[in-house]
Amino acid sequence: MKLFDDIIPSILQNKKSIFEDPEAERIYSPFMINRALSYHTDEIYAANQMNLLSGLDKRPQIDFYLNTIRAKKRPFVKWAKPIKEGNLQAVKMYFGYSDRHASDALKVLTDEQIAYIKERTKIGE
Repeated sequence: MKLFDDIIPSILQNKKSIFEDPEAERIYSPFMINRALSYHTDEIYAANQMNLLSGLDKRPQIDFYLNTIRAKKRPFVKWAKPIKEGNLQAVKMYFGYSDRHASDALKVLTDEQIAYIKERTKIGE
């Protein structure tokens, strides 16, 4: 049994209790489930409710999700990844940008350009 292959689809699509398998309770991670569900716009409220009630045991949490979330196929949502801090600092120093402008610039700069900027600013060595 896997978290993203079995547990999350059982919440979002199958609507079947996963705790019939004893391994599922061991694998079930409330933080990861809440985070995965929060990337779906129609499930933000449910994930936030479970974040507020984080002290609950695993069974009431899964029961809440199974009874609250409507069963339907949802597209895969890629998780946000943090920007490498060294790249951001190098672009800020090289161009004199703010954090916001530097993160926008990082979206269009190539790896070679970032390497050149890091070499010129001596950041990341």
